[in-house]
Amino acid sequence: MSSKTFMMAILSTVLLLLVQGCASPVRLGAVPFEDTSRAVIPGIPDARYWVDSDVEPFIRDAMASAQREKELLIRAGHKGPLPPVNFLAVSGGGDDGAFGAGLLVGWSETGTRPEFKGVTGISTGALIAPFAFLGPEYDEELRTVYTTIGPPDVMKQRSFLAALTSDGMADNAPLWELISKHINADFLQRVAAEYQKGRLLLIGTTDLDARRPVIWNMGAIASHANAQALDLFRHIMLASAAIPGAFPPTMFNVEVDGKPYQEMHVDGGAMAQVFLYPPGLFDIARSQGLKVADRERNVFVIRNARLDPQWASVERSTLSIVGRAISSLIQTQGVGDLYKIYLTTQQDGVDFNLAYIGSDFNHEHKEDFDTAYMNALFEYGYQLGRKGYPWHKQPPGFSFSKKS
Repeated sequence: MSSKTFMMAILSTVLLLLVQGCASPVRLGAVPFEDTSRAVIPGIPDARYWVDSDVEPFIRDAMASAQREKELLIRAGHKGPLPPVNFLAVSGGGDDGAFGAGLLVGWSETGTRPEFKGVTGISTGALIAPFAFLGPEYDEELRTVYTTIGPPDVMKQRSFLAALTSDGMADNAPLWELISKHINADFLQRVAAEYQKGRLLLIGTTDLDARRPVIWNMGAIASHANAQALDLFRHIMLASAAIPGAFPPTMFNVEVDGKPYQEMHVDGGAMAQVFLYPPGLFDIARSQGLKVADRERNVFVIRNARLDPQWASVERSTLSIVGRAISSLIQTQGVGDLYKIYLTTQQDGVDFNLAYIGSDFNHEHKEDFDTAYMNALFEYGYQLGRKGYPWHKQPPGFSFSKKS
């Protein structure tokens, strides 16, 4: 998310506070607090997890996926120890997602990019994750999305009055059309087929009413193989990239004991810039008597952002100061998320690998979803990937001394 996007969101908030009496879009009632975790998507009850309060469903599905994988290996004649598994976590970052897209495409060309057992995505990472999940066959889709689009392909600016009386400064209908163009019934069928092999595709959004993170099981959703599943799949991708204030939230119709409600979901980055799996997952599973297979595990984290401090001369104005402060907060939140993932992998014996935009990339960024900027960043990531990216083994600034 760029500083300009932050400024637009902040400005919209300030102006909306000044015109509270104006009409706003209607909605169904929000799910009562005490029923938040019981709300389900009608017809697709296995769509998501509330891992901040209950990891049991996640553990159950993770163990079931491992069993499906094991059965597939047996049918293929595999004998001996289980093969290594690889996980990919793709962060948010707005148009900086061009870095991750380019890196993945370049990585494919080396012939060493693995098939990922699980892929997670947040915000722009949620737009990349489904293509990364299905593998190099979809690299050209990634290249197209991140090198040929511009602002009109993502958003349509609203008039001043419309912005004040609606739910976002811009309409993200163009992004919906872009998602719908690439995510069709055939795409869902392929995701469902991989899910049946024991692979997981997870996307994060933020339930703004409850102020809680939601993790969506995209493979389980795709397995329902109907128009409702396709519509839900697309809306989850849209919701995860819905920057609050800048773009409209995505409303999900849910039920609690048959009573209808609506949830308001926005950018998953409001809760985390990148995620892997709940800390302590393996220990909780073992404490329940479940057997966690002893095998090599590797995680690859793509942070679509620079992690070094970026100097800027801040204008002495309220919006500039607030915008700079919030962008700094997002930056440090992202580093904190990397620390959390790193510590989790060290506890669980998982090999940690991190990629991010280096300080050597300094192409001019004129506006959000600037086509020239995205092309340059895609090429930057692509060249790093095809030359064999030197994955970082720790987050920057993280160090500790071992006791002798």
